[in-house]
Amino acid sequence: MTQALLDKIVLDDATIEARVAELPGPIVFTNGVFDILHRGHVSYLQAARDLGGSLVLGLNSDASARQLGKGPDRPLNAELDRAFVLAGLSSVSLVVFFDERTPVSLLRRVRADIYVKGGDYDMESLEETTVVRSWGGRSLAIPFVDGYSTTSLVRRIRGNGV
Repeated sequence: MTQALLDKIVLDDATIEARVAELPGPIVFTNGVFDILHRGHVSYLQAARDLGGSLVLGLNSDASARQLGKGPDRPLNAELDRAFVLAGLSSVSLVVFFDERTPVSLLRRVRADIYVKGGDYDMESLEETTVVRSWGGRSLAIPFVDGYSTTSLVRRIRGNGV
């Protein structure tokens, strides 16, 4: 693997705070599985990055992704493969794994200035919003690019949906 891309992936959990401290602020944080990267993801991640100086991406580990109920064979791509693809995007400054169902613990360690999710989330109902606001950060939803989702892409590939 290319060292420059590996340098954007946090493999040692003990170094998260130090790695984030090296980044230019304001720090934007988002999270997700990003199983099959598509145009909607790339547009979303660039819009998130444009909100600040750096984008830290909390990536669901394989174990975490399986807790989300997306199907018994998901994620399709292993966590390190997903991280490597995401690290290749200029919009992503750092990729950090989390094993829980939500990134709340990781968000507390990153202490982002801005927390973002896709437009289908009610930001006021998320614990992450409460957490980031506790230190003066803000939380917002970024509109989706219509017609792009990993679930619909998987259905099309399998030939059982449009």
